[in-house]
Amino acid sequence: MCIYHLHLDVAAQLNIRAIERVRAFQRSGMLPDITDAISMLRQAVTLTPQGHGDLPSYLNHLGISLKCRFQRTGEMSDIAEAISMQQKAVELTPQGDAEQLRRHLSNLGNSLMKRFQRTGELLDITEAVSVQQRAVEITPEGHADMPACVNNLGNAFLCRFERMGELLDITKAISFQERAVKLTPEGNVHLPGHLTNLGTSFTRLFERTGELSDISQSISVQERAVELTPQGHAELPVRLNHLGASLTRRFTWTGELSDITAAISVRQRAVQLTPQGHANLPSCLNNLGNSFMRRFEQTGELSDITEAISLQRRAVELTPQSHAQFHARLSNLGNSFMKRFQRTGELLDITEGISVQQRAVEIVPQGHVDMHACLNNLGISLTRRFEQTGELSDIAKAISTQQRSVELLPQGHPNLPWCLTHLGTSFMRRFERTKDILDITQAISMQERTVQLTPQGHASLPTYLTNVAQSFYLRFTSSADHGDIQGAISHYKSAAISTVGPPRVRLDAARCWARILLQHYPQSPEIIHSFDTALGLVMAGRLEQTIRGRYTQLEDTSGLALEAASAACALDRVDKALEWLEQGRCLVWNQLNSLRTPLDKLRAHDSELARSISDIACRLENAGSSRGQPDISMPMSEKITLEDEARTQVELARQWAELLKTTRAIPGFESFLKPLPCPEIMKNLPDSGPIVVINIGTDRCDALVLLDGMHKPLHIPLPNFSEHDTTISGDRGIRSAPRGERAGDTPVHRVLRGLWEDVVKPILDALGFTVREVMPRIWWCPTGPLSFLPLHAAGAYRGPNPDNVLHYVVSSYTPTITAITGRVKNGRPIDTKASGLFLTSQPNAPDATPIPGTTREVQSIFDTGKGSGVRVEKLEGDKLSVSGCLERMQGFSSIHLACHGSQNATEPLQSRFLLHKGSLELGTILRSNLPNADLAFLSACQTSTGEAKLSDEAVHLAAGMLAAGYRRVVGTMWSIGDKAAQEVATTFYEYLFTRGEVTGDGAFDGTLSAQALHHATQQLRLSLDDSESSLLTWVPFVHFGY
Repeated sequence: MCIYHLHLDVAAQLNIRAIERVRAFQRSGMLPDITDAISMLRQAVTLTPQGHGDLPSYLNHLGISLKCRFQRTGEMSDIAEAISMQQKAVELTPQGDAEQLRRHLSNLGNSLMKRFQRTGELLDITEAVSVQQRAVEITPEGHADMPACVNNLGNAFLCRFERMGELLDITKAISFQERAVKLTPEGNVHLPGHLTNLGTSFTRLFERTGELSDISQSISVQERAVELTPQGHAELPVRLNHLGASLTRRFTWTGELSDITAAISVRQRAVQLTPQGHANLPSCLNNLGNSFMRRFEQTGELSDITEAISLQRRAVELTPQSHAQFHARLSNLGNSFMKRFQRTGELLDITEGISVQQRAVEIVPQGHVDMHACLNNLGISLTRRFEQTGELSDIAKAISTQQRSVELLPQGHPNLPWCLTHLGTSFMRRFERTKDILDITQAISMQERTVQLTPQGHASLPTYLTNVAQSFYLRFTSSADHGDIQGAISHYKSAAISTVGPPRVRLDAARCWARILLQHYPQSPEIIHSFDTALGLVMAGRLEQTIRGRYTQLEDTSGLALEAASAACALDRVDKALEWLEQGRCLVWNQLNSLRTPLDKLRAHDSELARSISDIACRLENAGSSRGQPDISMPMSEKITLEDEARTQVELARQWAELLKTTRAIPGFESFLKPLPCPEIMKNLPDSGPIVVINIGTDRCDALVLLDGMHKPLHIPLPNFSEHDTTISGDRGIRSAPRGERAGDTPVHRVLRGLWEDVVKPILDALGFTVREVMPRIWWCPTGPLSFLPLHAAGAYRGPNPDNVLHYVVSSYTPTITAITGRVKNGRPIDTKASGLFLTSQPNAPDATPIPGTTREVQSIFDTGKGSGVRVEKLEGDKLSVSGCLERMQGFSSIHLACHGSQNATEPLQSRFLLHKGSLELGTILRSNLPNADLAFLSACQTSTGEAKLSDEAVHLAAGMLAAGYRRVVGTMWSIGDKAAQEVATTFYEYLFTRGEVTGDGAFDGTLSAQALHHATQQLRLSLDDSESSLLTWVPFVHFGY
């Protein structure tokens, strides 16, 4: 064989082997594979003489290989050479060889597009569109290559739209990609890829227009792409990632947790399917981290942002520094550090975030299309650090960095509003510090431009409107210009009432809208509208979250209902004040009660619907209280299981919402489980005494008294008391009030005297209550800091005219009004088989102080109960397991727990009772079915203490036992002495045993438990003096419920 033909044979063999290496690289992402392919193809080109028919093909393959390496490394010389080789291939391909020419044109167009995505050079994308159009033009209708050609042309138009924002481009992209899908037969291996590209274009169109049907279409076609991709296919993780991106995008618009949960789930699957060492693994990890970060932005769950940082850190570690996306992954990691800093205030996070973002800016090539984003992200983090430290160099650098970012963007670029608003925010922050009017003028100018550039319905619009409003208000504080404050109110209102955008952003806007009106227009009727909007956003949804997650979110809105109620009282709208206090407090317990609502009336109308509601309610309650907490050390399989559980809960919440909608469409059920209006709240009040809701605000205090037979609350202003009169004192959870101070008074005496003179006595006087032999009941429903004050013990215990509340009423507490009216309305007899009392003493629980008196306490009660004919059982210490305790709670209507109690403010459902053989957690009790629960006596420490950050959520064991189904609960506000606990408990039960109706069947009735506790504490008090230590002995005992 002559050398000429030998060279041709070698070239052909090299070409074949190179193609195999390219395919291996596409499977594994291993750089040696693609480097070998390039080397072989260069040799093939060298060995092939000019004019030979195979040369264009070899040049084309060399170009493809160089483009693949460029996508992996970002090396500009590779993409430049790829384009050069493919241009030469097109030039050398005979015009009559349409088959080869269209393929070479398409590949050249793809390479030009890749370079444009890196550099933003418009000539590249213009030429890419041109050569792809030429490829389509020379392809006959019906040709097998037509779907690929129109798909590539659509991709080029999409790419140009992403840079220029011209709607005509994205419309053309979708048109060509839809044609590609239509022309591709079912079962064709290229169909999933065409569907994925079409889905991406619908996502980009949605980002521009905000039309939800577009993002829904994107998700639909990408779900189909995933379904059509076989398990084990190399492209499956990529397609899962694209689907996750579209789900994440819809979530950022609507705030629907189902979308972000689904996004996390499919992206976790993408990570799981990508082998260790695969080049795509860092991309999968980065994208999954982004989705966790987005969910954190809405839920505030620290575990989500911790997971995001862990994933993105690993993505950075696995990404070679030469990789084209290294800078982007650094920037994303920095964003997550910044988000966590905003939540925790931990300076180490923002310092590390700024460090990695500075590095991203340093390594991103000049002229790269990502430069503006890296600069903007760095500027945001510098601004966040300035907000905490006040370091002027940070805000100066933030502004200069963000100005560079804006300058890089052409008019019409989709990211321009995002960059402008953050630059405006930085100017606004500097104005707060320096008061330079030029800064705030600049801020308003940029933020107004941001709003003008953002289409109606865009998810970011409420954020942009809020930023403008904040700047207007800041300028008003400096200029007192009426137009500025009107601008602030108008923009806050627009953001608050928006139907799109993150709920948290809209809530913040509504709160600011209300507060500005309160401060500057205190008689404005708009105040009611603003607070209605805010509280509506607080109460929306949340059943898709765990109970722990709901409490985390509520920390940010604690006190809002109280603030609203104070405003309503000032406007003489006590009806609204009552509604807001009932709807905006104890939200988690109210949700649990809604899930347990009696369905007798509905069952009579539609038994199948009632059954469905009951089933979903039970499953939702279990899901909310039993779902595990993710941990970054968990294997991916366990994390996926947890996310599957989260998706199930989200789906249950969706089904619940649909069932409510169906039920409310039935005549007579229009208000089913809706927040009650004032007239409905006033129904089913107890006839034995009033419910007194006491609202405490920053500068006022009001009592709303609900009396049976009245149609609206009695409003009793308490002008001598407000939030300013409560301060934290000591470690007992008691707060001290400075009013009522007398010479020689101790702090506890001052607290009780102040409560008596400024709160309790004025209420009793307004009600006309006097000292009498048979005292009425009264249910205290305090709010805010008052929740930690012993209203039931208010009194002047020293001085010439001692007096106290115990002479006038029998006190109980209730977390909400409906906790009492629901019992009145749905009073059911207790099954006689379950009626009885179970007692346990746990004197030596592990890691707890011994309480030997509990043994005597329980023995004494047991003996008295037996002697009274009551069905009573006791188990002590090691004889009782946690499961055994639960069984007794189901088998006995009443329970007496003489043991240590431990409250967990961070994880309320992990608050627990300490037994010898384990801990009985509140969450476990809530998941139990206790239809006959009557009385729970918690002879344990700190069972009704509460949590300061969630003062209106009644986060304590006593309220939890009410939520679990007990009608009445005896608890303690702080630690109690062993001896005092024994005396109160013994006297309490003696009262019930001697005054209860003897039926002969061993039944035990806790109806008189409030009177029994009143009697027992009075007996203890009268045996002591009125020193501070004596007061602290009996004051802690409290009664909750009916």
